[in-house]
Amino acid sequence: MLTREEAISFCLTLKDVYEDYPFRDPNWTVIRHRANKKVFAWIYEKDGRIWINVKCDPQWRDFFRSAFPSVVPGYHLNKEHWNSIILDGTVPEKEIRKMIGESYELTKR
Repeated sequence: MLTREEAISFCLTLKDVYEDYPFRDPNWTVIRHRANKKVFAWIYEKDGRIWINVKCDPQWRDFFRSAFPSVVPGYHLNKEHWNSIILDGTVPEKEIRKMIGESYELTKR
C-alpha cells in the first residue's frame, strides 16, 4: 500500500463507512463510521509521501513505533492515542491493514 487511492480503497471495504473531505484543503481525506461519524483514518500527503493517521491502543502504540521507523506519533492528533503511518514501503501491507482495522474497531463505539 503506497498510494492515497489504495489506502482509501482498503478503508472503504470496512463495514458502514464513508469517505469525507471536511477541510478546505483537498489534500485531507478522512474515513468515517456512518453510525457515529467518528474518523478512524486520516489520509493526506506530507513531505512527498502519503500518511495515514490511525487510532491505536496505548498498549500497542510504542510497539508499532519501535517496530517500524515509518510509524510515528500521530500528526496533528493526540500522540497518546494516534499513530501516523508513512507509506514509504517499509511497513508491510499486512501491518498497515491491521493498524487501520484496529483504528476502525476503537472508533466504532
